[in-house]
Amino acid sequence: MRTKIQAHLLTIAFGSCLLMPAWAAAGQPQANPTADQSKNDHADRQLVRDIRRAVVKDKSLSTYGHNVTIIAEGGKVTLRGTARSEEEKSAIEGYAKKYAGADKVVDELNVKSETK
Repeated sequence: MRTKIQAHLLTIAFGSCLLMPAWAAAGQPQANPTADQSKNDHADRQLVRDIRRAVVKDKSLSTYGHNVTIIAEGGKVTLRGTARSEEEKSAIEGYAKKYAGADKVVDELNVKSETK
C-alpha cells in the first residue's frame, strides 16, 4: 500500500515538472503576439477597430490589404499579412501610424510577388 502511494506521488511530482515551463511562460508577454493571444484591453480593441475601419473604408486596397492582421498590445500595433504592392503596404502602415503613432507601429507586411 505504501509503495502505491509513493508511486502516485512520484507520478504527480514528475508530471508537475513537465508542465512547469508552460506555467512559467503563461505570465510572460509574447515576443510575437498573434491576434488570438492579444490582451482584451478596451483601448487596444478601440485602436484595432479604428485602424480596421480605415483600411476597409479605403476601396483602393485589394482583398489582401483589407484582410491584413492588426494586433494591438499595450498601444503598440503589429501589422501582419500580405499587401498587393508597396503603395498598398504604405497606405496600410499610414492608417496604423495615424491612430497609434509613428513610433508604435511594427510593420511585418509582405508584398505579394507577381508570378506568371
